[in-house]
Amino acid sequence: MATKRETILQAVMTALTGTAGVGTRIYRNRSEPLARNETPALMVTSEMDTPEEEVLGIHTRTLDLILSVFVRGNSPEGLADPVVESMHSKIMADHTLGGLALDINAGPTKFDFMEADMPAGIVSSRYTITYRTQVNSLTS
Repeated sequence: MATKRETILQAVMTALTGTAGVGTRIYRNRSEPLARNETPALMVTSEMDTPEEEVLGIHTRTLDLILSVFVRGNSPEGLADPVVESMHSKIMADHTLGGLALDINAGPTKFDFMEADMPAGIVSSRYTITYRTQVNSLTS
């Protein structure tokens, strides 16, 4: 049985389906570099899962996610902007991810730009998902 964290991550991937400009290029833990023709693309990375409070055998947890948009071309920030807007609208459309979470909060956005055979950029947005599990089980 999958942990609640993994179930939430799968729900995030489902929620991001149809993000403008990326088509099916939504990844978790991709081990190969993105080719020029594979951008824009969206990467979902879990950064930290922290139990914060225990009350009556229940942990309230926070799961920090980084949603990164990869682009290549002139004006990378401008190229990423419609993807970031669509991604944000999709992830924030249901703050409970179908009842799996208590809330989703948007955090800071980071901009990284680099020189390559053409300009490239990564726009990474942090989201914190609050959810609960039993103290003795990560599955419920």
